[in-house]
Amino acid sequence: MGTTALVLPLADPAADLAAVGGKGAALARLAAAGLPVPDGFHLTTHAYRRFTAGLDIDGMLRGDDPAAAIAAAFAGREVPADVAAAVRAALPPGPVAVRSSATTEDLPELSFAGQHDTFLDVPADGVLDAVRRCWASLWTARAIDYRARNGITDPALAVVVQRMVPAEVAGVLFTANPVTGARGETVVNAAPGLGDALVGGEVTPDEYVVADGRVRRGGDLLTDARVLELAALGERAQGLFGTPVDVEWARHDDRWWVLQARPITALPEVWNDSLRGDYLWTCANLREAVPSVMTPATWSLARALDDRTVGGHPTSGNIGGRFYLNLSAALAVASALGLGRPARRAAEQVFGPVPADLGVPPLPLSRPALLRAALGAALVFLRQDREYRARIDDLLATAPAAAERVLAAVRAAGTPAELRARWDSDVDEVLNVRARLFNMGARNGPMSSTRVRGRLVALVGEDDAAALLTGAHGAGGELVSLGPVLGLAGLRRGEISREDYVRAHGHRFDDEFEVSAPRPAEDPAWLDRQLAGPDVDPRELLAGQAELRDAAWARLRRAVPPRKAARLRRRVDKLTELARERERARSEFARAFAVLRAFLVRAGEVTGRGDDVFFLSLPETLRLLEGDTAPLARVKARRATYERYRALPPYPTHLRGRFEPEAWAGPATTRPDGSEGAITGLPGSAGVAEGVARVVLDVADGAALEPGEVLVTTVTNIGWTPLFPRAAAVVTDVGAPLSHAAVVARELGIPAVVGCGDATTRLRTGDRVRVDGGRGTVTPLR
Repeated sequence: MGTTALVLPLADPAADLAAVGGKGAALARLAAAGLPVPDGFHLTTHAYRRFTAGLDIDGMLRGDDPAAAIAAAFAGREVPADVAAAVRAALPPGPVAVRSSATTEDLPELSFAGQHDTFLDVPADGVLDAVRRCWASLWTARAIDYRARNGITDPALAVVVQRMVPAEVAGVLFTANPVTGARGETVVNAAPGLGDALVGGEVTPDEYVVADGRVRRGGDLLTDARVLELAALGERAQGLFGTPVDVEWARHDDRWWVLQARPITALPEVWNDSLRGDYLWTCANLREAVPSVMTPATWSLARALDDRTVGGHPTSGNIGGRFYLNLSAALAVASALGLGRPARRAAEQVFGPVPADLGVPPLPLSRPALLRAALGAALVFLRQDREYRARIDDLLATAPAAAERVLAAVRAAGTPAELRARWDSDVDEVLNVRARLFNMGARNGPMSSTRVRGRLVALVGEDDAAALLTGAHGAGGELVSLGPVLGLAGLRRGEISREDYVRAHGHRFDDEFEVSAPRPAEDPAWLDRQLAGPDVDPRELLAGQAELRDAAWARLRRAVPPRKAARLRRRVDKLTELARERERARSEFARAFAVLRAFLVRAGEVTGRGDDVFFLSLPETLRLLEGDTAPLARVKARRATYERYRALPPYPTHLRGRFEPEAWAGPATTRPDGSEGAITGLPGSAGVAEGVARVVLDVADGAALEPGEVLVTTVTNIGWTPLFPRAAAVVTDVGAPLSHAAVVARELGIPAVVGCGDATTRLRTGDRVRVDGGRGTVTPLR
């Protein structure tokens, strides 16, 4: 039942939430820690219950106007004599502030801010009346409605009475930016006088922002030194609460006073690893795999698979909800190991060239520290590579059957406890063994490809080199990137069943690593939509490309000695084997994520939380299955952050240093008219084609692409593959020579220019263009 004391000293250890309410408990913690809190005392919830004993509040709540009825009952009721005596005995000298402190306010998940009354500059003979009015404010119409909407029953209210601070200036301090959610910024609002007008929104305050020890000024009431003193007080308060807080403060007689502190509820989250240092980031190639803003669940899985650092510097990051690779870290490791030049060449093949105005900033590490970090990263890689080589063949062979077995186990779990047990027995292995090794396989081979390609270009030129490096699909269609489109052709001709097609390709689509996105196999109408498109047989395109490839080999054999030609053929064949293995691994990686999605969907079902689980990290979901609902308090803020980032256009492919997504996006603008100047990108697939452009920003709109049109889009991946046979050429904003658009276009013999940066803004549907895949140019035609 809690304490039976009527009054408690301000810093009393018994001054907990049940005894003195949220505001009182926070002030007790601050006072006990030595922060400058004005002297005073708590009038406990026991005193409130003494006052309301015998009142039929439940009956009044059932009336026509419960707030008015309860207010009248409170106003006509005397404060019990023992309560009145306890208050008079504890009063400090001089005027006081009388503040309501309910048991349901100033909580991490609920603030109740402004719902209950506070009275300032109250003389001694007015304190009991102010106390009674505070108690009555528990039952205003807005407070009753707020509790009803949040499922709060059996409220109680304490009162905090403190010596009044006649402030010259007062205000509010936030230890995290309440607008952007930035944890590295302290925001101070200040106004002359007591600060009640500021809190009530009646005046526009001066505002100061503290970041990295520096003050951005928005007024003259406080000097920089005083703002920094306030920020230090805020840090102390945040340390006590373990979460960002807002602090009401006042200044009088050259002293700071802390009047109140509470956790900031629904604080917007900031997902921005670009704030961690001066690095060069890229999302080229990564955006193919993860083209959209990630939910917290997806990012959590990505972190579980790879959370490496180089000397404390991240190798990858989440910038505005999008996946980026830290090129500074990757190239620093390569340079320290003597592989700087080949690593840069490989990086250009995978990620495209670094814009000249950005450069690659070095990691701020000494040479010995960098070498130690590089050797550590290399040892980890070699150990993982040995494990990968030892297990990949078996894992690839067993992956489909293993996925079906785990899916059945997940779907059979009927309670949170059963599903939590399934994680330990089945699903954990999918993430931490299979997905981890498939992820390694999906990134295998770029440096080897770069070396061989360079030799071929030197011998036979760009066009023939591009032709020689095709053929990864093999005679039996072993390149799984082409599986969806080849499978559709086979399905149309009755060579495979619908069930076979869904089993083989139902986990592949344009956003296959976002676990909140339904898989195609979950949609009964998905396959019908795929079959509704034009019947363009990709095997004819593959046959035409095979003729070009055979002719290129014939020219190479005439140009070099037989032994050299044979050696080059073996190396190219090895590359095609690597490409097939890489694409198989990527497919099974996507299948593993389909299993992980099924686990999260089931977690939402058995806990009754639905898609809230996609806004929790994996450890938080496991805690939820164990009965801990605390993580759910952050779902609302994370949803808001996710939607905020989703509303922005895709960010640049390469970023350097601090990047603010909202500031970069600025106000919405209309798409500019098509430009007549040539658009340059990277050679993706050799060949020249002319046609009418079709700008397609979402694969769901791909049905509009007509045979013979030029597909112009931001980025492509496996989900776009069925559109390729219809296209005369492919043009993308994002990509590199080893990106999905380039690989598949080369196999099909379709000209492609990738990594243009702005093709989707400079071209419009209906523009006629010439695409030169070998030179990497797109030229609008009159």
